[in-house]
Amino acid sequence: MIRRPEQPAPLTGHIKRPMTAGASSVERLFHEHNDSLLRFLSAKLGSHQEAREVAQEAYVRLLRLDAPDAVSYLRAFLFKTASNLAVDRLRTRRQHEQVNTFDFFGAGGEAASAEEEAANAQDMQLLQELLEQLPVKCQRAFMLNRFHGYDIAMIARDLYTTERSVRRYIAQALIHCRAGLDAAHRDTGRFRA
Repeated sequence: MIRRPEQPAPLTGHIKRPMTAGASSVERLFHEHNDSLLRFLSAKLGSHQEAREVAQEAYVRLLRLDAPDAVSYLRAFLFKTASNLAVDRLRTRRQHEQVNTFDFFGAGGEAASAEEEAANAQDMQLLQELLEQLPVKCQRAFMLNRFHGYDIAMIARDLYTTERSVRRYIAQALIHCRAGLDAAHRDTGRFRA
């Protein structure tokens, strides 16, 4: 008689995996120190929501360690990881603010004369032409940021790309448009203030 190998029974329902020693250490760390970690990050970032996001990412990184129990000072490692993530976020925020404060037309907030308004209308027409010369994602990132007020994260989701790429698209558009406007102003004898 030929024996067939036994077929395993089909899996049904949810299989619960036992918690690893590393995960239990991270869970204990969460219960004991999460409040102080959030206070630390809130003070550093100035935002409770961002503090929660950074803390969550720090815990995820801790869980990704091959052997979190091998780290002798798990709490210190968690706070250092969270601090590094917060510094990265602050650096990104500063870069975003620098791009957003770039004064495109050099307007100082003064009331424009009829001549200046006509010149600004010409600049807007030229700006539209310059934007049409750029790749579509670059155009869209610039328009969403400058004219619709979207932040970098929202644009990245809209374009299905990374925040870093969005910043690069916006910078590329700014450089291209500023160079085109400056060249047009040189040709007409009109210089930016």
